[in-house]
Amino acid sequence: MIEETTSAAGDPGNPKARAKHDRIPPAALLEFMTTGWEEPERPTVSPISGVDLYQARRQAVSKRFPGMLVVVPSGVGQTRANDTEYRFRPSTDFLYLVGEGEPDEVLVLEPLPGGGHVARLYAEPEADFSRSEFFTDRVKGVFWVGPRRGLAATSTRFGVEASPVAELKSTLHAHDRGVVLRGVDPRVDALAQDVAGPDQELQIHLSEMRLIKDELEVDLLQEAVDLTRLAFEDVVSALPEAQTERDVEVAFFRRARSQGHDTGYMTIAAAGSHATILHWSHNTGQVRPGDLLLLDAGVESNRYYTADVTRTLPINGHFNAPQRRVYELVWRAQQAGFAAVRPGEDFLAPNRAAQAVLARGLEEMGILPVSAEESLRADSQLHQRYTLHGVSHMLGLDVHDCAHSRQENYLEGRLQPGMVLTVEPGLYFQPHDGTVPPELRGIGVRIEDDVVVTQDGCRVLSAGLPSHPDQVEAWMAEIWAGRRR
Repeated sequence: MIEETTSAAGDPGNPKARAKHDRIPPAALLEFMTTGWEEPERPTVSPISGVDLYQARRQAVSKRFPGMLVVVPSGVGQTRANDTEYRFRPSTDFLYLVGEGEPDEVLVLEPLPGGGHVARLYAEPEADFSRSEFFTDRVKGVFWVGPRRGLAATSTRFGVEASPVAELKSTLHAHDRGVVLRGVDPRVDALAQDVAGPDQELQIHLSEMRLIKDELEVDLLQEAVDLTRLAFEDVVSALPEAQTERDVEVAFFRRARSQGHDTGYMTIAAAGSHATILHWSHNTGQVRPGDLLLLDAGVESNRYYTADVTRTLPINGHFNAPQRRVYELVWRAQQAGFAAVRPGEDFLAPNRAAQAVLARGLEEMGILPVSAEESLRADSQLHQRYTLHGVSHMLGLDVHDCAHSRQENYLEGRLQPGMVLTVEPGLYFQPHDGTVPPELRGIGVRIEDDVVVTQDGCRVLSAGLPSHPDQVEAWMAEIWAGRRR
């Protein structure tokens, strides 16, 4: 990172605008820097795809909170260390109502006297080259971080009125009744401290709106899944030269960053016995022929929807007999889970179906100390020593989407067309588990796909990635053969 050699006065209201090593510029330089600029060329901006759907979502929120101010911030930059920050990602609820976002933006639905709301997006205006902040402010200065979208482009892009973020204070202070998405932007929380209302209901409502995806959302999820499929192919292509799990992670990340925004969560590249650790993300282990690689990863697209896919791959291209035995059992469990994803079924139906298959398989292996029937009782569940987790969660803008929904509408709810969820059974035999035959210890297998509930069942969005063991071996061989040509 380049250190500023001229200096930075920065925005006095933002402590991050200057760093300790920045020097104060002399008055002569400030005067010189703020004159002689021509109007910069601005890129052509087109409306975001699905702009009418975003408007419909805002209108639904307006109907839910009549006569109340509604405030949804995009969020602020998060510090990684000292004066360096993580890559910015707008808050999920802001994305759901707007589509994209820059730091410090705020969506406000202001109630109208006759009912309804007017939507306004508070954003940074175009850079003012007559003021020194454009080169002294390391957080917002255009010479530091590039140009912001600006107000005119914001209105065009999202179909909402745009106002300078500096005017947000007067708007919030003009209302005492409203709902605010708090904990996202400390500045907004402070400005809206006198705005009272059922804030938690806003968070719950937005989360439950996302339980059923519209056509645009399903398309954006399919895009993320398709990019993820390509990233898995990249990993297989790189696997013969991979030495460590980080080599696997890098191969996946290249696609995620070059064609998407990022990965949707920390990549799990778990080789060998690391696959028995559910959220292994250190990725420091060795990649050895003869072992399995459990790769749980998803590309987050440039519209911020993420895939969540897992494949367990034989590093040398072939499952040995114990590995195949475990893998085939997990595969059969997933097929049972798919069959249980139907409108009207409760959310836990895929989990019950998959767990029943796993329990029976564990009984046949002689691993369960009781019958599968007894283990599956609510007061037993001994098979979970080896399955560890549930089979499904909602998916969308968040990898574990809709997390603030009420239990009766999520965990205890019914599946409906448009819901997108994962189906991901697994078996994990810890290397030091004395209840497991020695040849199975250290084997971890998870197979995870993303599905959308349809009118008569489900569609597997990630069906383009092979999952049957024979198909996995053939797929890997085909990719490697292509590399040699």
